[in-house]
Parts: sequence; structure tokens; C-alpha cells
Amino acid sequence: MTDAEFDLLDELYFVTPFRTLLEKTGLPAAELQELLGGLLAQGLLRYYWPDPDTELAYEPTTFGALGRDASYLASKEGLLQHNTR
Repeated sequence: MTDAEFDLLDELYFVTPFRTLLEKTGLPAAELQELLGGLLAQGLLRYYWPDPDTELAYEPTTFGALGRDASYLASKEGLLQHNTR
């Protein structure tokens, strides 16, 4: 896990919208979306759209269109990896 991924997971103990993550991390939107996609592909995150109660299965083909409108939460595996680092 990279430092950037670790820092991002640190913000995702609760469901958090993309816009809030932009503010908290200070990362450019494209870089943040790339990090989120990588963590989703590893199974370390869950993502929700159009509301915080509707979880989507990660599919790279649809993530690009929805990623900036979604909310995110660390998965159980993501929390375990974050806490054991």
C-alpha cells in the first residue's frame, strides 16, 4: 500500500463524497479518481451512487463516468490493511 493509498483510506472510515475527499486530500481530481479506482479494484473500498445507501459493484467501464459523483467507504479488508500497516 502506497502512502497516498494509506492517507486516502484514513479518510474513509465513514461514507465520504468525492468532493469532500478532494478538499481533504488536496489531490487533483484525476489523481484522486485514479487512486480510488485502484483501491476499488483491490477490494479495499466500496462505492455508492446515487445515494449513500446504494452500493455499486466496481466495473472499470462505468467507474470513469460515475466516480466523481459517488461516495466511498473503506471495506473491511481495506480497514484491516490500513490498521495493520
